[in-house]
Amino acid sequence: MTAAAPTAVCIIIAAKNAADTIARAITSALSEPETSEVVVVDDGSTDETAAVASAADDGTGRLTVVRFEANRGPSATRNYAISISQSPLLALLDADDFFLPGRLRQLLSEDGWDLIADNIAFIDAERAATAVAEVKQFTPSPRLIDLAGFVEGNISRHGARRGEIGFLKPIMRRAFLDEHGLRYDETLRLGEDYNLYARALAKGARYKVIKSCGYAALVRGNSLSGRHRTIDLKCLYEADRAMLAEARLGAAAEAALRRHERHVRDRYELRHFLDLKNQDGFRSAIGYALKHPGALPAIVSGILADKSERLRRPRSPAPVALGGTGEIRYLLQE
Repeated sequence: MTAAAPTAVCIIIAAKNAADTIARAITSALSEPETSEVVVVDDGSTDETAAVASAADDGTGRLTVVRFEANRGPSATRNYAISISQSPLLALLDADDFFLPGRLRQLLSEDGWDLIADNIAFIDAERAATAVAEVKQFTPSPRLIDLAGFVEGNISRHGARRGEIGFLKPIMRRAFLDEHGLRYDETLRLGEDYNLYARALAKGARYKVIKSCGYAALVRGNSLSGRHRTIDLKCLYEADRAMLAEARLGAAAEAALRRHERHVRDRYELRHFLDLKNQDGFRSAIGYALKHPGALPAIVSGILADKSERLRRPRSPAPVALGGTGEIRYLLQE
């Protein structure tokens, strides 16, 4: 087998019930000259995702479509795609998103990185066909981010505008992942990207970010990215705890990771309280809170913050429905 070029990129698309968007995602990936492979893993869809994906083949032999009969989650699907791919570079594309032309060329023109990501444009689904030409052209302004900065960038604060950099979709060097035994944590169905990038940074990865915008993310009110189970929050803060126990971190990184763990754990406590209230009644929820006094501050402050948040217009560029206004939002601001 001929060795892949050092700039050859495998695009990994994990998909579930994405028959209405998967063809556009695949077409945008195959349109990039640097794309050597597109691996689509249909994660137990109940629609025609796999068939639509196969029909998007451009005849170049670069597309592979695999179907799981039962849903295994995003981490398992991505790990499987990595295992059957050959390219030295790996990139993610969500099944309802798409690349803007020239994205890979712009990223690969940079050097000195193990992971590299660019800006994201959040676009209303209804505007996807016409919004590409309206995406702003940002000066690349490359910078390296460290573990402390990355973790801090994934902690939301009520009333503060933020760009959750765990949403970024970097190209990753397979050699770095292999050298350090890094793959997605298959216990996670929330924050699996954040967790992988944080562990990579803890191993010394050079993570470069540029502001040029080459990734378009569709924003829909029923997006799967906006839904998660309460147990998913518990798994995520436990993953933070595992990193704190296993990795040798600097003081700033350790402090940031502890803040992130507490932030996610507080979200879990609030969600768990509300779940008990909805399932077993208010008395059961209060009983839990009284038996776990350490959770009380998170529960009380979370309820108050949620009530006040409803009175304010959303200010974050993170994936929330744009309301059909046609406005394009950017994860990394000017």
